[in-house]
Amino acid sequence: MTGGGPRIEHLVTSGTFSLDGGTWEVDNNVWIVGDDEEVIVIDAAHDAGAITEAIGDRRLKAIVCTHGHDDHIDAAPALADATGAPVLIHLEDRLLWKHTHPGRSPDGYLSDMRRITVAGTALTVLSTPGHTPGAISLHAPDLGTVFTGDTLFAGGPGATGRSYSHFPTIVRSIRDRLLVLPPETVVHTGHGQSTTIGAEAPHLEEWIARGH
Repeated sequence: MTGGGPRIEHLVTSGTFSLDGGTWEVDNNVWIVGDDEEVIVIDAAHDAGAITEAIGDRRLKAIVCTHGHDDHIDAAPALADATGAPVLIHLEDRLLWKHTHPGRSPDGYLSDMRRITVAGTALTVLSTPGHTPGAISLHAPDLGTVFTGDTLFAGGPGATGRSYSHFPTIVRSIRDRLLVLPPETVVHTGHGQSTTIGAEAPHLEEWIARGH
């Protein structure tokens, strides 16, 4: 019997994001989902030590990467080495992964509708490309939550003005995979504040008109 029931914990880590010759200072959301016995980490950003401390003596079942940008995966190998947990990312982001970690491969690849179970609750992988080719979201209906990485934020889609990104694709992902979720679903994002599907859905046409 596990204690406490499944819950969501939130950690903010700080570092840099580099792509296309530019580097930016960023704060990232790290999400820990599980109970008193076992957890998964969604996006091991910047600080493996801080994430390890937040996990404590619980078993880390998996390190799930919502996409392959360096600010979301830079601490993943160190966290995996410290805990023995596998690093999982979508196959379509393997090139982005290799940019950051040329000497280490992920431990497994995610695919659409794959289920990841932790602490008795299931999270379903939703393929939501556009920000990157292999961007995914994780839907946890029992927790009333979807983790969207950099696909959907409070206020609109993630950026698509850099390499490997595509605005029409991210709009299609948001429209067809995310906005169809129950409106009360909480959206936990890769950066910044959380929102809900119901708060964002009315603005789709504004985003399309605005473009990337």
